[in-house]
Amino acid sequence: MRSTKKALLVSVAVLMMLTVVLAGCSGKNNKEGGASSSPSASTAPSASGSEAASEEPVADLYEVGKEPLEFSFYGHYDWYSMPKWGEDAASKWIKENKKVNITAVQSANNAKTKLNTMMASKTLPDVIWADRHSADIKLLIESDMLVPFDDYIEKYPNLKKWLSTEAINMLRSDDGKLYQFPNWYTNQPNGNAGYVVNKKIYKELGSPKLETTDDLYEYLKAVKAKYSDVVPFEPELVIDGQGLDVLYTAFEENALNRWVGNRSIPRDGKMTSVFADPTFRESMQYAAKLFREKLMTQDALTQTRDQVKEKVLNGKVAVYASSSPTDFAAEGNGILSKADPDAGYFVTWPIAKTGLDKNKIFPGTYSKLGWNVSVITKSAKDPEAIFAFLDWYTGPEGQRVLMWGPEGGYWDGLEADGITPIFTEKYGSDPEGLAKLQADSNNIFWNGNTVFLDTTKAKYESTLPIEKQNWNTHYQYEVTWKTQADATEYSVNMLPSKDSEEGIATQAVEDIFDEYRAKALYAKSDEEVLKILDEANEKAFAVGYQKQLDYQTGAWQANVAKMNGN
Repeated sequence: MRSTKKALLVSVAVLMMLTVVLAGCSGKNNKEGGASSSPSASTAPSASGSEAASEEPVADLYEVGKEPLEFSFYGHYDWYSMPKWGEDAASKWIKENKKVNITAVQSANNAKTKLNTMMASKTLPDVIWADRHSADIKLLIESDMLVPFDDYIEKYPNLKKWLSTEAINMLRSDDGKLYQFPNWYTNQPNGNAGYVVNKKIYKELGSPKLETTDDLYEYLKAVKAKYSDVVPFEPELVIDGQGLDVLYTAFEENALNRWVGNRSIPRDGKMTSVFADPTFRESMQYAAKLFREKLMTQDALTQTRDQVKEKVLNGKVAVYASSSPTDFAAEGNGILSKADPDAGYFVTWPIAKTGLDKNKIFPGTYSKLGWNVSVITKSAKDPEAIFAFLDWYTGPEGQRVLMWGPEGGYWDGLEADGITPIFTEKYGSDPEGLAKLQADSNNIFWNGNTVFLDTTKAKYESTLPIEKQNWNTHYQYEVTWKTQADATEYSVNMLPSKDSEEGIATQAVEDIFDEYRAKALYAKSDEEVLKILDEANEKAFAVGYQKQLDYQTGAWQANVAKMNGN
């Protein structure tokens, strides 16, 4: 199944209380140059309380930057297109100073076919970036096409230092080996899923109450009536869930959008049909109503992220919901507020159905294992060198460059701990430039180190008045990190092998889900939505849906047992 998260500026949380050092800005990756430049174990706290890596030198380490390193990289997503390496500030610095050049292999909006073709021809890229424990990752492992990291993780310091032993074990595959290098791993709440509101439009409409689904509906009608050139509700890429999955969580306390992503809903200790789920059905009725009344983007099923970005940056969206709307909204806020102090965006508390407790609504989720993973294929000439780079990338030096650019711009020098950057005046005086830098590096954030980035940012941001805090960070502290739920138990090993009976059924159900959610969105009435979902449910069970649900029930229960130490 598709992940609803993109390569986000998804920073993770340290959500402590006001005076405590809170976690910092959205996530990027780190670096800590190979053997010679990585910090000692005592200077960087473990992300999860696990023991730090040994300080004793390890022989035969590959040193990033000592010699040129070139490898190919493939992002296994229809939506993902890797930017040209060396054109943004971060990768340009890495290319010039660390002698690393990465060549993109693009999916061309057809990731499934692309990977199948490469596997069949045995011409795999050196690195593949994909969903953790996905069916495709499993198939690559079963086909003996991936390189295990067990030896490497003991030699290179950063991943072992910042990721807990428990998390490492959860990442291991069925054969007991570690093949997956995680992105945005954490032990603290993080994520940006939720609702962003156009500040100027909201104020011009009288700043009405915007708390319930009824409030949202009335507000969108008011937007449509007054602003003919503005999209009332922008759900981003509906084919990937995005805003529709966020809306789902508004209709039940403690409901998780991750359930919809898994295409199975936990009820009474087992996984059940998403098509028959009352909450999903009600949320689809609501979404279909917005769509047919033209309160939602009419090209929600066909638009690209670039088109969404253009609308957001130009202020042509009233309410924007997705797995990480702050990616574009932060940049848009900087641009719009610079031209007009009353313009820009704010993040509102999650919308809830009337009668529900707003503090039990979670539009997004996080996993302690992060989002997706990088794997190294056996096509790589020097897999250890690539792992050393990924380890550097997820360490403090790499993360500093990715998140805040090269030294001398938004930061200059390090604090006494040897890893925390000292932010310059430019950091606070040029929010638009910083947002642009982070937006540019967003799509090369493959190994984000959540805790390092957030704690680092917190040290600085907590000293600033609210009006001078980074836009992203402010709303992460105030809203998004407080409203993301831990979905680790639903995030590991939930997809069976592609060529197994369960895997074949899962793919068939996925195709049905895509087709029938689109049909439901186009429904002309609430009754038609239910009829469409009933038909989808019947078709899903006819192609083996129960096999998928049984597999996911077992995987979920096994995850819970493992997390409880059993």
